[in-house]
Amino acid sequence: MVMGSNVTLTALSEDVGSVIVSLGWVSPTGEGDADVSVLLLDAKGKVRSDADFYFYNNPVAADGSVQLLGKTPTEDGNEDRISFDLTAVPPDVERIVVAASRYDGARFAELENVQLRLADAAGESLLRFAVGDAGPVSAIIFGELYRRGADWKFRAVGQGYDSGLAGLATDFGVDVDDDAAETESAATPEETAADTVPAPTLDAVPAPRQSVDEAGPRRPAARPRTAKKRVSPPSTPPKSLAENDSWKPARLFPVSALKSDRDRETRATSVLLSVMAQVPRFGRRLTAAFGAPSGRMETFTEVALPHGDTPRRPDGVIRIERAGKLWTALVETKTNGNALKDDQVQAYMDIAARRGYEAVITVSNDVALEGSPLVDVKIDRRRKHKVALWHLSWAEVAHQAQLLIRHEGVGNAARTWLLQELLHYLQHENSGCHGFQNMGSAWVPVRNGIGDETLCQGDPRALEVVENWERLIRQVCLRLGGELGQKVLPAQRTRRGTDPGTRRVQLADQLCREGRLQAELRVEQAPGLLAISADLRTGKLRTSVEIPAPEQGYPLTWAKRLVRRLAEAPADLHVETLVEGETGGPRGTLERLRPEPADMLPKGGATRITGFRLSLFKSMGSTRGNTESGFIRSVDDAVHRFYTTVVVHLDRPAPRRTAPKEPAGA
Repeated sequence: MVMGSNVTLTALSEDVGSVIVSLGWVSPTGEGDADVSVLLLDAKGKVRSDADFYFYNNPVAADGSVQLLGKTPTEDGNEDRISFDLTAVPPDVERIVVAASRYDGARFAELENVQLRLADAAGESLLRFAVGDAGPVSAIIFGELYRRGADWKFRAVGQGYDSGLAGLATDFGVDVDDDAAETESAATPEETAADTVPAPTLDAVPAPRQSVDEAGPRRPAARPRTAKKRVSPPSTPPKSLAENDSWKPARLFPVSALKSDRDRETRATSVLLSVMAQVPRFGRRLTAAFGAPSGRMETFTEVALPHGDTPRRPDGVIRIERAGKLWTALVETKTNGNALKDDQVQAYMDIAARRGYEAVITVSNDVALEGSPLVDVKIDRRRKHKVALWHLSWAEVAHQAQLLIRHEGVGNAARTWLLQELLHYLQHENSGCHGFQNMGSAWVPVRNGIGDETLCQGDPRALEVVENWERLIRQVCLRLGGELGQKVLPAQRTRRGTDPGTRRVQLADQLCREGRLQAELRVEQAPGLLAISADLRTGKLRTSVEIPAPEQGYPLTWAKRLVRRLAEAPADLHVETLVEGETGGPRGTLERLRPEPADMLPKGGATRITGFRLSLFKSMGSTRGNTESGFIRSVDDAVHRFYTTVVVHLDRPAPRRTAPKEPAGA
């Protein structure tokens, strides 16, 4: 593309619900780099709030519409990738601006081959825009995605800014802090922290933050280095040298000696925090969502902090330095089914507020829900300094480790090995870090009440089950997404803006009436939403996906092509033809339809086929836990089996033929 040109995405590919935008450049010296940023703009060309500004300190949108994926090395330079889920972009966002900025006085004229590439969800490159002579500017708008009716278009911009990231953001309505320029000038630490001589360590016992005047002169920020070649673990592990299976390999983080909950919490905290500090990309991935800056990280355990007559000992402390300033978070962890304690977290919030710390982070097997906090803490509004309370599930920790190990890489083999050891530890039965694993005390009474039709609407136990179902679905998304290396998010069909508490009450009433728990997952590259239904009356789990019919071609050709794609799918897969204006069309198992694909077509020539529904059924676990007979494991296994045996064969739509439709009964 050339500067000023534009194109409709659907004219380039049919699979543009999600796209990857990559910004690339080459540094002749091997030392130059830049940071990407994204701004979501309304009809007036301004951000709706500062939260619409995504950059290194705010890399991920809560709704999954924007995610900064970080830097990937190329043959001759760097490439920074951004994932956009255009189906999740709020309707009042009209434009999405994609930009990059340099820092510490650097200019884009010092870089070569400055360009943008856009790929569809399947990874196929759709367009390329070379900026050309970028000039002596410190920021560039590469391009923008914008709406035209129901379609998304891309425009090649190439506009430069002399005022850097802060000036660019301000022009679009972002309220930049006074020290933004200082923060902006700092180097990108996750690329250099482990490759440079470490600076003197911070105090083991964190002290209150110092003012700028007290802190003394700032050290000059180190310039970033070109990212090293990505190192991934071998796809096939080497053959073990052990004589037999009784020989167990030595582990960096042993779990055999863990006997008590206190041992598990102490060990889990130390293991997690140490790996976060030694694998900068992993540490950054976890802390970015908490508003932490990108900087040099140090972590601590067994820290004593004054609190009344008795000092408090948080499980851990995270401290990050950027541009001479410190960001500090206290960490409280729980393992197994142990719940967070309100008074304990409240004490840490008070300590953090008095000492000028930024956050308290809780880590447990529970999964936090929107509008439903795990702990009840009181915020003193009279305090000028505000402390943020964040929660991290052990399932999220494992998810991020999986993404980096299996799909993205962390820079070298040693860091990869560290993450593998961490993941082995988290997944071991003795660690107690297994994520959400209990549907709660209300599960059995609700299941029995639905079976004998005695459960009434408004029963608070039904609401508890719905909340735990939502937690389970979020965890299923994390596990599947970690395995696939793709975004997997719960999809809500409710009207945008509905209060989460009200929505859960409505789902609880629906559970009482219909006896079913339902959810939908949005998986990148999948042809449709992956639906899950747990029927508590019949004890059956149903996983399904609906495939829209092609716009062109012959129905019999569609049926034959679908059967060919499903050649390796389970024989008990149910296939249902969806027809316009009717509740259902022909249906049958794949085993019966394979020799006669024509049986999928409705009789008569006037009925229009709108798509096909593919479903697998299995018995669901009855107990509330995560054992072999547990409901949680049965849901997890059902989703995994359905995706890996059915959906994986459908991720790339077959080419469409341009031909008139033949009668449905042909």
